[in-house]
Amino acid sequence: MSRSPSFSLRSEFAASEVDEISLKQWVVAFCIIRFDLEQGQLIEECYPPGCLTQNEELEVSFNSFPDSVSQHHNRSSIHDCIFFFRIRRHRIPQVSSMSSSSEIVEVDNNNNNNNNNNKKLTGTDGQKGKNPITYNSRFLYGFVFNRQRHDERLKRGGEQKSVVILSHCPYTSVFRPLLQIMGPLYFDIGSKALNYIAAYVSKWPTPVPGQQVELPIGNASLKVNLPPSHSLPSDSGIFEDSASSLAPLLPSNLSIPQGLFHDSDLFGTFRGLLMQLWKLWELLLVGEPILIIAPTPPQCCEAVSGLVSLVAPLLFSVDFRPYFTIHDPEFAKLNSLQEGASFPPMILGVTNLFFLKALRRMPHIISVGNPTNRFAIGSKGLGGGGIPGQQEGQQLSLRKFSPANFLNAVKMRRDGPLCLMTEHKEAVWTNYGAVTKPDTSILNRLIDAGMSPRVEESMSVVNNDILRRHFLELTTNFLAPFGPYFRANTPSEASSPFADPPPLPTFNAEEFLISLSARGPGKFLLKRMRSNWLDLYRKFLRGYNFLPWFRRKRAVAEQEQYKLWRQARVKTDIQQLIGRLSELEIVDSFNAIQRHLLGELQATLLNKSLEVRWWSRGYFGDTRWLINVAKLPFYGPYGRANEDTEAVCMKLKKDLQAVFNVLPKDMQQLLIMKPESASLLEGSNECSDLPQSNNLTDIVVSATSLR
Repeated sequence: MSRSPSFSLRSEFAASEVDEISLKQWVVAFCIIRFDLEQGQLIEECYPPGCLTQNEELEVSFNSFPDSVSQHHNRSSIHDCIFFFRIRRHRIPQVSSMSSSSEIVEVDNNNNNNNNNNKKLTGTDGQKGKNPITYNSRFLYGFVFNRQRHDERLKRGGEQKSVVILSHCPYTSVFRPLLQIMGPLYFDIGSKALNYIAAYVSKWPTPVPGQQVELPIGNASLKVNLPPSHSLPSDSGIFEDSASSLAPLLPSNLSIPQGLFHDSDLFGTFRGLLMQLWKLWELLLVGEPILIIAPTPPQCCEAVSGLVSLVAPLLFSVDFRPYFTIHDPEFAKLNSLQEGASFPPMILGVTNLFFLKALRRMPHIISVGNPTNRFAIGSKGLGGGGIPGQQEGQQLSLRKFSPANFLNAVKMRRDGPLCLMTEHKEAVWTNYGAVTKPDTSILNRLIDAGMSPRVEESMSVVNNDILRRHFLELTTNFLAPFGPYFRANTPSEASSPFADPPPLPTFNAEEFLISLSARGPGKFLLKRMRSNWLDLYRKFLRGYNFLPWFRRKRAVAEQEQYKLWRQARVKTDIQQLIGRLSELEIVDSFNAIQRHLLGELQATLLNKSLEVRWWSRGYFGDTRWLINVAKLPFYGPYGRANEDTEAVCMKLKKDLQAVFNVLPKDMQQLLIMKPESASLLEGSNECSDLPQSNNLTDIVVSATSLR
């Protein structure tokens, strides 16, 4: 397969140098991996070199080829497919704590052998939750263009090779079309393609979550939407959700992605299981372990990514593997689980039927896809070439009741998932009793396009939009009762904006459930759920998605509250405020203003120190220096310095001087005995004249000692 004739390289990039620092914002490495008949999988090239550990190289190699046990070979000369995998990095990441001063009271999870009911967890305690493995881990995503070339003259009748893009970012909307260019280009011109593509990617702008970006590549341009920050894993160290995302409200513009894998073909993948989507939505919501089996890696990846996208805008914290093989280190752990032990929460996408026996005690198993579906690379779907799991002319199946369907369902339930060993069928095996009822009005709106592949693709886009909008609304309404716990407070007219803002409401799970039981979940959910809807909330609170999502939202809410109070301090007329305060309140205001001023200085000096440090190492321009600010142990609520920090410093110093001037002489003498107060009060009103310390911790200690 040759590359698209519409794509060509620009001559000025033929000898262009690669900015490796900028490249790492998008890509960890480009790899070329060959399957050797005698030695197995071999990495022929890896650029930049030395970026993977030996164990990571092995895992990447094993995951970059379709599983031979699962393949349904045809005898075409060239056979291409695109899929992706997710592996755990072997380097231990440095995890930043998320500042949150309020307490959370957690429901005991019996599945985790935790006997302490209503245990209090502070928001800063990112490691003490029940799921530190998935919440604080860093993963590597591998996007694969695999080519199988059949040639009877070769050993075993052919050869195969994979072009792999490794990234920390789960950006399927970026790397899938990039592979559609890079894969064929490599097989046309060889290893020079890696340097060409790397040169283009290193010129791309810094990725901004939730934004639409244009990424030039050759004479083409990729116009893609990046997933929002609230859907990205929290191990990146930076999360800056907007104020509009604080409360779980339905977004006004639904065309913007609200979660991961917004481009997955949800309708095409689960076309034969549409009535089961609401049950699957609940399993994902509460974090149940799920095994997905499909005939091919592209169909397998599309199914896993489609399920993950189903719970947007919830932060999905359960480990998921779009393509999982027996060579993954996690498999040995799963295979060695004792009889009666529960599986950890994870979604595994597999193609090897051996998993049906090895993981036979997995509580929820889903079979999707069609073994006759081709691997061809097209414009839609990770596997391209039409809708996964669909034969041409296949009718839209809503699994309406009929005697034949009933008998088939009974037979499949009796035989269990092992019936897939003889014939692949689309089915769901689970004993879970769903609370949410399938919405037939949504199903009736789905369009069956008939025989035309071109019409089928356009109708699939429409059907995906219908399904995604519905489940986005369903998840948003389910999360809506938690909204009051993320509501930022603003200073009232009678209060001083220099005082500490009140803490966000304390969350107690039992009290929340009692209150919710009394008022109900709202009309939208009551129409779509059975009478035991409260059980779903109870399971959600005990599941693996709740705490990471709740802590993230609380941290963002506290950041937003700080911004609101900071703006109020800047706008306050200090003379009017002093006029209505008592002497004791004026002294308290002096201390509060001094604390805020030192906090602004702290953020400024921290930024300048790290800028100098990273400039000297040649790393500035890379967002990692911002991540390191967030990881500092004394990184306070003031965060990074803003563009208006200098103006805020000047305003606060003037206010500090004004408050000082109205105090009695004896009180003034007491205050200036403190070195911090004396330094801030002396000199001019310019922010640049504020105390400059050679030791950064001097200001930090001064600021923290006043709290």
